[in-house]
Amino acid sequence: MLTSIISFGVIMAFALVIFCTIKWWNLTLTGTQPVSLFVFIAILFTSGLDVGLIMFPLAFDYPLYADVATEPAYGFTNPLALEFGFWGFLIWAFYFLTTFYFCAIEPRVKFFEIPAVKILNNIVIITTCAFTGALFLIYMPYYIAEVGDGETILPVFYLICFLVILVAAFSSTDIKFVKVLSVSSTVLFFGLILFMFLNAGMSVGDLASTSSNIGGYFTNIHKFIIPLTDYHEFYLFWWFAWSIMIGQFVSRFVGGLKTYQLLAALLIFPSIPLGLWFSVLYYYHLNGIGTAGLPNWAMTIVGIVFVINSFDSLIRLYTDNLNLTTERFGVVSYVFANAIGLFVLTLLFQSQWLQIQWVGTVVIGMYLAALAYMFFVKRHRLSDLDGQAAPLN
Repeated sequence: MLTSIISFGVIMAFALVIFCTIKWWNLTLTGTQPVSLFVFIAILFTSGLDVGLIMFPLAFDYPLYADVATEPAYGFTNPLALEFGFWGFLIWAFYFLTTFYFCAIEPRVKFFEIPAVKILNNIVIITTCAFTGALFLIYMPYYIAEVGDGETILPVFYLICFLVILVAAFSSTDIKFVKVLSVSSTVLFFGLILFMFLNAGMSVGDLASTSSNIGGYFTNIHKFIIPLTDYHEFYLFWWFAWSIMIGQFVSRFVGGLKTYQLLAALLIFPSIPLGLWFSVLYYYHLNGIGTAGLPNWAMTIVGIVFVINSFDSLIRLYTDNLNLTTERFGVVSYVFANAIGLFVLTLLFQSQWLQIQWVGTVVIGMYLAALAYMFFVKRHRLSDLDGQAAPLN
C-alpha cells in the first residue's frame, strides 16, 4: 500500500515539475524577502537537508548498499551512486515544485490559508521537525563513541538534543539569524569536506577517481523514480514530508529568478557539495579508514549546526503561520514552549510511535487537495499568471 502511494506521489510530482517548467518557463519569481543567489542557495541547502546527510552514509548507508547478497536491488550500480541518488539532483525537483508554487500560485489561490489546511500543514511541519531531532538522537552515540558504548542513548545525549532544540528555538526569534546561520553552516560544511579530505590523505586524483562513481547514478537515473527497496521508499516519503514546508519557507527568499533558472539552481547547486561530501566518505568506506576521535567530533559539530538550522527555519515557519510569535507570548515563553513541545515529539519519533511515512502520505494527500482546489475552485485566478500581483477575484 505504501509503495503504491509513494510511487503515485513521485510520478505526480515529476509530472507537475515538467508541466510548470514548460508552461511558465520564463516567469520571473520573486519572494517577499529576496536575497542574492548565493544566500538563497545557502538557505535552501541548510534548511532543506538535515543531520541524516552527515550521519547516515558511513554509519549505515554504504555498508547496506554494498551488501548486494542481502539486497540484490542495489546491484545495478555502486554505493556512491545510490547515496547520491537518494540525496541529490533529481530529488531536489520536489523543492523546486513547492518553491515555485509558493512564489507564483499560492498568493493567488490561498489554499494554505484555508483554516483546516493551515492546521494540517503546521502539524506536518511540527512532526517533521521532531523527526529531525529523533534522527540526531538515534545516531549520536555512533558519532560520539567516546561517550558511552557507541550504541546506547545515554542521558547526556538526551540533554544535548534538548539543548540543540532550545538554541534553535531561540535563534528563530529573529529573522536576521537565518541568513547568518545558513551561510555560516554552508561554509562550515565545505570546511568539514576539506578536513575529511585531508584527514584521509586523499589526493585530487583520489577524489576524481572516487567521485567518478557518481556517473552510475546518471546512467541509471530512471531507476530512482519509484522505490527500489523499502529503505528507498523511506527516503522518498522523507523528501515528501519536507517538500511543502521547505518550499513555503525558502520561497520568500527567491530573488527574481526565472522558472527555468530556479529549476537549474535547485538541481545543480546543492548537488555539488553533496557529490563532494559523499565521494570523500566513500573513500573512507572503500579504504576502511576509521573516523574515531576528531573526525567524529567534527561531523557531530556540523551535524548539530545542521539540526539547529533545520529547527530554526521550521520553528519560524509554523510559529509565523499560527501567529505564535514572541510579540504575543514573550521570548522566554516562546523559546521554552517550542523547545519542550518539540523535544517530547522527538522522543515519540525515537520510540517509533510516529513514523515519517505517515507524514509523507499526508503531504501527498495535500498535493492532491491543492490540485483539486486550483482546478475546480480557483482556476480563473491562474489564467493570466504573469508573476505580478494576483487577480482581485
